[in-house]
Amino acid sequence: MKKTAIVTGGSRGIGLAVAKQLARDGYNIAVLATRDPEIYRGHLREIETEGAQLLYVKGNIGVAADRERLLSETVRTFGGVHLLVNNAGVGPKVRNDLLEMTEESWDYVLGINTKGTMFLTQAVARQMIRQEPVGKKRGTIINISSCSAVVSSTNRGEYCVSKAGVSMLTTLFADRLSREGILVHEVRPGVIDTDMTSAVRAKYDALVEAGVFPIARWGTPEDVAGAVSALAGDQFLYTTGDYIDVDGGFHIQRL
Repeated sequence: MKKTAIVTGGSRGIGLAVAKQLARDGYNIAVLATRDPEIYRGHLREIETEGAQLLYVKGNIGVAADRERLLSETVRTFGGVHLLVNNAGVGPKVRNDLLEMTEESWDYVLGINTKGTMFLTQAVARQMIRQEPVGKKRGTIINISSCSAVVSSTNRGEYCVSKAGVSMLTTLFADRLSREGILVHEVRPGVIDTDMTSAVRAKYDALVEAGVFPIARWGTPEDVAGAVSALAGDQFLYTTGDYIDVDGGFHIQRL
């Protein structure tokens, strides 16, 4: 039986790279994204070219009805879910100092990044528990968080808090689901070359040049996809609740 992966935010950036890599790994792919599929037709064709059967669901992970529709359409199309990659996320629409942050911005960012991740994971975990195991585990859940889960950025505090919440969700679900044969992992990207970072390219170019990152380059979506692929396989069957920093060594404390 061919396994199925749900990749939220899988139409571009990190999510697209993950979807393409998982397609190469032999998964059928269900993508959730917020815009019409015609906008991403070229990107979606890249996933199909890698050999996957593709389901595209237009929706917002922060909306309960959209999460329910994603899961039901995936199960109806492919028969089950074996891997969930919680990649979809947003930053604040406007970066404001912590003392100027609005409740609207807080609710927007945490509603998608943290609440959406929480309740999609809950729903998919229930589905995985109902399924018969395929291979050596019943399922895998991988959360894409950020180095911002542990690094302060006072001009986007809501984003930092949202990703710290995703890290705790990794711990909680790993604890709860281990008895069910479901493994839960976290990938923490650093500065990755995507649309989200394009507006602050000059800032991060300067940091790369200054040697802030031991591996002195931008990260790529493919760097993140490689970590996801490894965790999704059978190489880490005695590992859960862990995280991998994909940040060029930025997490290393140096003098």
